Amino acid sequence: MPKPDPEMPDPELIDDDLPELDDDFFARARPAAEVMPAEILAALRRPRGRPRIEEPKQTVSLRLDAPVLRHLRASGRGWHTAVNRALAGLIADGKL
Repeated sequence: MPKPDPEMPDPELIDDDLPELDDDFFARARPAAEVMPAEILAALRRPRGRPRIEEPKQTVSLRLDAPVLRHLRASGRGWHTAVNRALAGLIADGKL
């Protein structure tokens, strides 16, 4: 049998500052919505997921020549974003 680690607390010890929760505690428990002020509950609520943006990016299918695609993919991770930036720059410059 391995020796107990002196750094680890004994799980059998009783902690008077933090007693084990019993059935009586759970019988008296109430949902937060019943006991917390509405202002606090509202402050704690956060929307799920990413915030909505006004003009989200669109998924498109685009046919490219194989050498062009090889070159873009060879630039590594983020090549889609780089292509988007390049196209936006061409549009801004009036070249596309």
